Amino acid sequence: MGTQDRLTAGRVFEAGGRLAVESARFTAFGWMRGTSGNLSEVVSRDPLRLAVTASGLDKGELTASDVAVVDEAGDVVPVEGVAPLTPSAEAGLHARVAALTGAGAVVHVHALNAVVAGHRWPDGVLLRDVETLKGIGRLAHDDEVIVPVIRNSQDMTELGDRFESAYDPRTPAVIVASHGLYAWGSDLTRARHVTECVEWLLAYALAVTPA
Repeated sequence: MGTQDRLTAGRVFEAGGRLAVESARFTAFGWMRGTSGNLSEVVSRDPLRLAVTASGLDKGELTASDVAVVDEAGDVVPVEGVAPLTPSAEAGLHARVAALTGAGAVVHVHALNAVVAGHRWPDGVLLRDVETLKGIGRLAHDDEVIVPVIRNSQDMTELGDRFESAYDPRTPAVIVASHGLYAWGSDLTRARHVTECVEWLLAYALAVTPA
């Protein structure tokens, strides 16, 4: 029996429950206003399948069943017992990130500091000599970290190509200009920690660097 055959509704809803908890957390931070932002968790690696938060829903009010399962292209994959909800339009980029980085979870939030930092530093945000860099797996001192900034697109293949061109395996985050932040980790908890640390680092950079 293949991995895809073992993907059950129960497994999808377990992931959905975790995604709902984290979505509520980020909404409380003001990073998923309205129905913006989306989260995903890998539920199968071979073939690649992700549980992604459903489109058009208030991210502070999600339930475990408010998810869709998508493949490596971001297209919906039917799973018995899982309602065929519409995934975020950005599901394809989530899948591209998970495939390229090996991440177990991807977070996309519309955090204001990410958008402002991307506007101020369109060639990438330089960070160094601050303790919170350790929270994203880098050194607190003598380590130049650049958070890449890529141009936005409504075409997920095009956006994925831009991500792949800018990707630095040492830095688990990317800013999409005039849009928001993507961050990832080995699991959803790690992806949350990276998101929180990167958002703080961007706020720090904006605060200490003259406009």
